[in-house]
Amino acid sequence: MLKGFKEFLMRGNLIELAVAVVIGTAFTAIVTSITENLIQPLIAALGGANVTGLSWTIVDGNDKSTIDFAAIITAGLNFVIVAAVVYFILVFPMNKLQERRRRGQDPDLVEPTDVELLTEIRDLLRQQQRPMPAQHQPPFGQQYPPQRPPGQQPPRGPNYPPEPGY
Repeated sequence: MLKGFKEFLMRGNLIELAVAVVIGTAFTAIVTSITENLIQPLIAALGGANVTGLSWTIVDGNDKSTIDFAAIITAGLNFVIVAAVVYFILVFPMNKLQERRRRGQDPDLVEPTDVELLTEIRDLLRQQQRPMPAQHQPPFGQQYPPQRPPGQQPPRGPNYPPEPGY
């Protein structure tokens, strides 16, 4: 039972997922810092207001009843930035790579049905049964290969070599 659990943990996908979570957490901290220390001051400078103090207190004197709109704006900006970076660095290149792989395969290529294959085989067999052109035909009155009457057919089998012309 523990062996199966160990194999599950050591699978490539699970380890890649753990690495992605750690990198995502570190990246989120970077984006949060950029949003709070760069973007919010720029918004405050353009709007002439301090975004950090943008809040509404429902009950005076109770800090837990304060709705902090700046924190909501910060979280929204963080989400948009992280989503854009993930899309343009991971999703978009992967989609292009899959599209290139699919280009090698023709999606419109339809395999023929059994009836179409059998019809093609029949037509090829008919072409093989047509008489040979005049340059390959034996002289008039002779058959190619020479035929013997039914009673004079040579014995056939693995111990008898084939006769010339057969």
